[in-house]
Amino acid sequence: MPRILVVAPNWIGDALMAQPLLGRLHEKIPDLQLDVVAPEWVAPVVRRMPEVGDVFAVPLRHGALQLRERWRFGRSLRGRGYRQAIVLPNTWKAALVPFFADIPLRSGYVGESRYGLLNLLYKKDAAAMPLHYARLSEPPGKQVKEPLPTPRLRAVPHEIEATKRRFGLPARYVALCPGAEYGPAKRWPYFPELSERLPDPVVILGSANDVEAAAGIRGTNLVGKTTLDEAINLLAGAALVVSNDSGLMHIAAALGRPQIALFGSSSPLHTPPLSAAARVLWLRLECSPCFARDCPLGHFRCMREMTVETVIKEIQNLGT
Repeated sequence: MPRILVVAPNWIGDALMAQPLLGRLHEKIPDLQLDVVAPEWVAPVVRRMPEVGDVFAVPLRHGALQLRERWRFGRSLRGRGYRQAIVLPNTWKAALVPFFADIPLRSGYVGESRYGLLNLLYKKDAAAMPLHYARLSEPPGKQVKEPLPTPRLRAVPHEIEATKRRFGLPARYVALCPGAEYGPAKRWPYFPELSERLPDPVVILGSANDVEAAAGIRGTNLVGKTTLDEAINLLAGAALVVSNDSGLMHIAAALGRPQIALFGSSSPLHTPPLSAAARVLWLRLECSPCFARDCPLGHFRCMREMTVETVIKEIQNLGT
């Protein structure tokens, strides 16, 4: 059985944008055993991907080299018979584990002088996600065949219902995701006003870093109070999801939930929710996308001019 090891990105959204690559690898190699190395905070998402076999959740700190730990982990993989490793992060340290594991073919994008650590190198181009990752399924320079497989995550009905009971939630609710890990410029400021206008009960989801963004929102506030697996189950059970461009947005898309995705400083042309059930709102201002953490011009028009009425109208158009 052919075996490939993939080193996953460090962000949940990027990991889901990379899932079409995993699907394409299975199309090309039907009997493939595809395993993934992922940070501990990304591993719960990767475990729900049907394309993935074993998931190695590594306790590596963001920004830390941890050379000894990477060497030990890489050496532990030597006997698994991987014929190729695909390294998705662009950092030098991300390529160390496949190198230490003596995997013969190690591929990825040029970045941080990884010559030698990687021996099949791809030049970066302007391809939007998910084509950026999917290009690694073909030899360098070869065009990727489209359409690509879409992201999808497993969600078990009895686990969804058990999670809803655990938090005392009704059968029908709307999930609001007001956070965005990258920075304030991606956060729509009117979630409190929206929560007052919705006819269904509201559940607010996010990490502990989103507590401030969730302030003032009417509903059951579970921000920072769930595991990622529990949050995934609650998104899977939601009648509707409204979110910023965030990891939870990509999770909702991979679960096929009806959703409204709000874009400001980032671009849905680059990192869209890959789902037919998703609707994107983006004002396309002349200064957007800037991809900044904070509005560099100080006016934040890309989000402030996206009104609650606009979002309500889009929800009505969804017909949920």
